[in-house]
Amino acid sequence: MKQSENKFFSEPVTVFHELRLPEKGIPAGYAALIDAYELNVPLPRRLCAIGERHRILAKEGWKLFTPRHSPEPTLEGHLTFAFKYEGIDIGVLNRLFLKLSEDEIVSIVRSSPTGVYARRLWFLYEWLNDRRLPIDDLTQAGYVEVVDSSMQLSIAGERVRRQRVINNLPGTPQFCPLVFRTEKIEYFLAQDLREKARALIGRIPRDVVSRTAEFLLLKDSRASYRIEGEEPPQSRIQRWGKAIGEAGRTPIDLLELLRLQTIVVGDKRFVKIGLRDHGGFVGEHDRDTGMPIPEHISAREDNLESLLDGLINFNRQVHGQLDPVVAAACLSFGFVYVHPFEDGNGRIHRYLIHHVLARAGYNPPGLVFPVSAVILERIEEYRAVLQQYSHKLLPMPSSSSPVYSRR
Repeated sequence: MKQSENKFFSEPVTVFHELRLPEKGIPAGYAALIDAYELNVPLPRRLCAIGERHRILAKEGWKLFTPRHSPEPTLEGHLTFAFKYEGIDIGVLNRLFLKLSEDEIVSIVRSSPTGVYARRLWFLYEWLNDRRLPIDDLTQAGYVEVVDSSMQLSIAGERVRRQRVINNLPGTPQFCPLVFRTEKIEYFLAQDLREKARALIGRIPRDVVSRTAEFLLLKDSRASYRIEGEEPPQSRIQRWGKAIGEAGRTPIDLLELLRLQTIVVGDKRFVKIGLRDHGGFVGEHDRDTGMPIPEHISAREDNLESLLDGLINFNRQVHGQLDPVVAAACLSFGFVYVHPFEDGNGRIHRYLIHHVLARAGYNPPGLVFPVSAVILERIEEYRAVLQQYSHKLLPMPSSSSPVYSRR
């Protein structure tokens, strides 16, 4: 299926990495790079290929472009295609850069030093690797965005004179979630739900709001434990409810996360407080062999501090720059996928949603949205969302074999 003189596909295929294409097509962009360089990464949410017909087709997780969109069958050609039509995929780029030599990147940049896509590549390579390439700073060229903000959500960013780009990435190399502007997300962003909630609450007497807020807070605390299959004493439910009610007041850092874990766990005699010192997973064990059957494998223990630093810095950086609901989803789901603690990860993950919304002033004054209560009512949808990304990671190889724990 590949040309003998290069790494890339040359003939149309109907199956790519066990996934069927809706029509014959030649994989392009990130799909072609993943195959050519044998990158062990989760596949992007949508793959691209060059179809045989003269119309664009988006179907079944694929977007088939017309023959006139076909990139040059080279590293530069497919990177340019990816940046232009697929946006920034940091997971793929990070793995790709590990496979490439500096000379290959330098060659692409020097061939078109003021080109938009070459400058993005140049900046991203140095940003992800914390290494300076042997290329002189640009002195002339208009500034361009690293993230195409018409395709993916970004922040205002800052100007980088070296490549003359605007670094509008929402995060750091340790944690930088990039959200695509889908039709559904654009719809909700346009709703201005914060003001609608304030207007609604403003029409209700204060004493009613106060009693309702107290009820919702206790309900949310209880629901957060029930999601984890626990029925703790009322005193623990009330302590956690008090913590949720104070969300947003204290900045998130490691000490604050440890404080929250202590409140969640309650009895410290049976659970280690602090970062895991071994591997972990979420799932069950085989009854006969005792081997783990994971639904999610947690981050490696030696990466936890770096990953949490990334989450903390993301929370600081995007405050006031990303929509609060988007920022809350990114921070909270990033935390639960890292799974830094032996116990308490799920409840703290949901607390972080409260934290971001409260800090942004998204809640009507004195009211906490019943996040966990709604999740409990729609628990299967919630689990499906958690599993959607986790299942993509399960086949990925690890450089070590962790000792598994249940929590």
